[in-house]
Amino acid sequence: MTATNVPHPPGFRARRGLNWGCVGLLYTSFYMCRYNLPIANSAISAEFGFSKSQMGWIISTALFAYACGQIINGLLTDRLGGKRAMLIGAAGTIVMNSLFGIASFAGLLALFVTIRGIDGYLQAFGAPGMVKINAAWFRKNERGRFAGIFGFMINAGRFLIGYLGPALLAGFMLFGLFEIPPQHWRWLFWVPAGITAVVALVMALNVKDTPQQAGFSSVEPETTPANEVETRLSVVLKTIATNPVVWIVALAYACTGAVRQGVDQWFPRFMQEVHHVQLRSPQFQILVYLIPLVATLGSLVSGYVSDLIFNGRRAPVAAALYFLETVIILSAAQFSSVNSAIFFLVLIAFTANSTHSILGTAAAMDIGGAKMAGFASGLIDSFQYFGGSLAGFVLGALLDKSWGSYFYFMAPFGLIGGCLMLTIIGRISLAKPVS
Repeated sequence: MTATNVPHPPGFRARRGLNWGCVGLLYTSFYMCRYNLPIANSAISAEFGFSKSQMGWIISTALFAYACGQIINGLLTDRLGGKRAMLIGAAGTIVMNSLFGIASFAGLLALFVTIRGIDGYLQAFGAPGMVKINAAWFRKNERGRFAGIFGFMINAGRFLIGYLGPALLAGFMLFGLFEIPPQHWRWLFWVPAGITAVVALVMALNVKDTPQQAGFSSVEPETTPANEVETRLSVVLKTIATNPVVWIVALAYACTGAVRQGVDQWFPRFMQEVHHVQLRSPQFQILVYLIPLVATLGSLVSGYVSDLIFNGRRAPVAAALYFLETVIILSAAQFSSVNSAIFFLVLIAFTANSTHSILGTAAAMDIGGAKMAGFASGLIDSFQYFGGSLAGFVLGALLDKSWGSYFYFMAPFGLIGGCLMLTIIGRISLAKPVS
């Protein structure tokens, strides 16, 4: 019986569920601290007279810093451990989000850019830390499904801030008893920071980095002897430098990032300015519900399909999704009604988040294994945010001229991503795990 077929011992799944639940909730709160800016985008711009390209500088700086942080922090995570890395990221984003709200009293673009850039770097401890922990708790043939669950936690954070943000701006009734009046946009940064602080405490008390720390045996045999730890970095760098598959996956993931951030960073303002939809309107609330829902569905379906139908092969599934995404984006550019905008934005979210989960999470664990999952995740995920940074300043500058370029900006990235996946579609796996 192979290691992948050996049943888990009694109590393992429950303990793994507790571990993953706490890790997932913390990463969910990271996304609340990241996706508050799209909700506040229009309000910040109106208050200080920032153009879309100036707001794009805030977006691009945060995403570029996050990308750089993924590479650096991926290496640090493999030495610090996933739990410690995630807690460092949590502490950092709590402080930076609090400062971003305080910076509104100064109203300086450079200050907003700097704070958001530092926040982007510190948040980059989150994904490598989470992947590092779960690579130790999940077998290879379980990781695609884990990636789908990971996508759910991400989209839960997007949903929560998408619902909470407009409610804070407009005012709401708390538990039907207490009236919360409309708040300044700065509360979109302070409230998520407070939520993250609470969840980080829960995570610190409950999470273990490995099954061994919780009293269980390793889920898969390790291939790197303990006495070779000091040489692992040079081995990994050499493996990556000489393996084109890793770079193909990373470049395709950059395409995912450009599309995903193009939607996520700008769709609230797109609906406000092009379709005159208010954040508390039924149309916007439909998007708040549906985008995370279909994104989660895409993550789950793509993970299961790549695991069960394609036996862990990610490339065929990703290629089909990229080409479907291109068709959807080009179709979106041909329609101008509110309902069509909602329909196509939801479909784009489905495809973008499907490739996001199977390439950035499942593929990273396939490539890195339990020993180097943090580095593999950091490297591959960094390219998503290098690509995504184009959706900040570059797309913002285009939108200053016309919203007509919104969808056409995204379409080429779907096509390029699909073509890249076709070059490795025949491989049994995306890359030989680093040992």
